[in-house]
Amino acid sequence: MPNFLLIGNGAREHAIAQAVCKKAGVKLFAYMNAKNPGIMKLCLSSGGEFTIGDIENGPEIVEWTKGKKIDLAFASPDAVLAAGVGGELENAQIRCASPTRFASRIEWDKKYLRDLMQRHSIEGCPEYKHFTSTKGVDEFIDKLGEVAIKPVGLTGGKGVKVMGFQLADIKEAKKYARDVLVNSIGGEGGLIVEKKLEGEEFTLMAFCDGKTLVAMPCVQDHKQAYNEDMGPNTGGMGSYTDNTKLLPFMKNSDYEQAQKIMENIMEALLKEEVVFKGVMYGQFMAGKEGVQVIETNARFGDPEAMNVLALLKASLYDVFDKIADAKLSEIEIDWETSATVVKYLVPNGYPEKSVAAEEIYVDSDVLKDSGAQIYFASVEKKEGKIYSGKSRSVAVLGKADTISNAEKIAEVGCTALTGPLWHRGDIGTAELIEKRIAHMKQLRGE
Repeated sequence: MPNFLLIGNGAREHAIAQAVCKKAGVKLFAYMNAKNPGIMKLCLSSGGEFTIGDIENGPEIVEWTKGKKIDLAFASPDAVLAAGVGGELENAQIRCASPTRFASRIEWDKKYLRDLMQRHSIEGCPEYKHFTSTKGVDEFIDKLGEVAIKPVGLTGGKGVKVMGFQLADIKEAKKYARDVLVNSIGGEGGLIVEKKLEGEEFTLMAFCDGKTLVAMPCVQDHKQAYNEDMGPNTGGMGSYTDNTKLLPFMKNSDYEQAQKIMENIMEALLKEEVVFKGVMYGQFMAGKEGVQVIETNARFGDPEAMNVLALLKASLYDVFDKIADAKLSEIEIDWETSATVVKYLVPNGYPEKSVAAEEIYVDSDVLKDSGAQIYFASVEKKEGKIYSGKSRSVAVLGKADTISNAEKIAEVGCTALTGPLWHRGDIGTAELIEKRIAHMKQLRGE
């Protein structure tokens, strides 16, 4: 019976743990920085263990694994990868299906990604420039006109601001650029100013072993906090997939182009003697002139992981096993022809200032009748009770034959949870998706 180690404790990690434990005989060991009720339950029911500690401390994690005979490990959150936990595990002779710190640089250093694409002539890279001081920033913003301002380092999905969304005009763009540089938002690496991309965003994730890349179904995340894509950026309020690999507003050529870009990034890394093993995440913009890259990440998206893992037919443990050995080409990976919708329940006041932790109640009968699945995120279990945290609390997944039916399941599933929580109700609705389709038709002149 294999022993599997998971580092992390969000809803994404809950979904990963659940998918891994579908393989008979797997014992789950989890290293978390807070008690995730769903992951805890899977650890105990599988005969494994869990502990609470610093998930960014590689040596500490390795020390905890001693005597546990870990066969395979997966480190998930972005900050954990940036801290080099994947490499620490491999150095301790623990097989790992997630990238080293340097391989995950495609996420934690936006300048590195753009420069890599430029060096290897990879398509989909918008015009950009890197700044570590305010000199020349205003002039470059004036030159591009419509811009996105991106702190180079990690900001939890909330640091990027785009004109027409979080930034009203050029004046606000210039002010935010100065704020990033002066206050070191995203670390000491400065910022990227790049041409604003016009179109519809989509996520394409892929399993990757350094030489083989297997793309997943596309997902559309919803970053803005409120209905109709209004409000500040969040870590992601919800997402959906269709019952094919494409989203309703996409063409086959969009998928093929995005997949090719990711393959080219993998190959470019290999040419520079960097082997990327794990999950590569591409955030793309489909527009009038094809597909362009918004960003890449070095792990599953959250909430997008829940969408795709609900559709995965192959054993996730077996996929990770092949990634760790660079033998991904040896496993057949298929997907269900169903649609999924995820909606995040978040605490009142999120994302600006969440209310203090309060108890969350789950009506198991309502949840069962709805057919929805829940994944715990920023929550804490104390004395048998579940309390909300400061960030996204619980993800609710609906799966059905169509997006519309999956959305209805997710919406009813949300009513099974009570407490100081709210969610964005329009994710996966026909009205919002039709808006996406109409926008793309307009851009493409159809």
